[in-house]
Amino acid sequence: MNLLIKRLMDIFASLILLILLLPVFFIVSIAIKIDSKGPVFFKQKRLTKNGQIFLILKFRSMVTNAEKIGSGLFNFKNDTRVTKVGRFLRKTSLDELPQIINVLKGDMSLVGPRPSVLNEIGEYNDLNEKYKKRFQMKSGITGLAQVSGRNELPWSEKINYDNKYIDRFTKEGILLDIKIILLTLISVFKSKDIYEGKDVFYEGISDEEIARIETDKIIAEATRKDG
Repeated sequence: MNLLIKRLMDIFASLILLILLLPVFFIVSIAIKIDSKGPVFFKQKRLTKNGQIFLILKFRSMVTNAEKIGSGLFNFKNDTRVTKVGRFLRKTSLDELPQIINVLKGDMSLVGPRPSVLNEIGEYNDLNEKYKKRFQMKSGITGLAQVSGRNELPWSEKINYDNKYIDRFTKEGILLDIKIILLTLISVFKSKDIYEGKDVFYEGISDEEIARIETDKIIAEATRKDG
C-alpha cells in the first residue's frame, strides 16, 4: 500500500510541478543555449530499481562530453568544465528539474536512493549485498543521503543512508518522503554540499588522478563480497 500511495503522489506532484514550472524550463533553456554550445538537456544512463537502466534528464550545466574530460564523473569545486549558467543551475539545483519528467514517466520517484551512473560502482550483478540493497526501491530526485550531506558524503556513507531509507520507508511510508522533501527544500535554499569533497590526503594531486583513485576504491568496495 505504501508503494501505491508513493506512486500516486509521484504522478500528481510531478504533473503539477511540470505545469507550474514550464516558464522556468523555457527561460533556463534559452540561457543554456546562449551561454554555451551544445544541447539544452544532458542525458545519461543510470541504474534504478533491480538494476534497470534508464536515461536521466538534467539541464546541461557542463561543456559537452564533460564526463570524458578531466575528472570524469567527479565534480570538485572550481571545476572548469562547469559553464557560467551551469554554476548558477547547480547552486540552485535547477539543473535537476527535468527529472520531474523521469518521475512522471515512472523511471524515478521524487524520493529514493540517487540513481548511480552505469558502471559507476561496477556491474550490477557483481555488487555485494550492501550495495545491491539500495536498488530494492526506485531511484529518487532526492533522498535521505542528500539531506544528510549530499556530495560531501563518501560513497560508503551514501549507501548506508540509502539502505536506512529503505528500512525506514517500510515503517514510516509516505510521511518519511514528505519529511525528506521538506528537508531538501531547506538544503537547496542554503546551497549546501553542492560539490564533492577532497580528502586532505589528496593535496597536490590532480583532480583527474583523484577521480581515478576514488573510482577504483568505490568499485572495489561495492564488489567486495564481505561488504
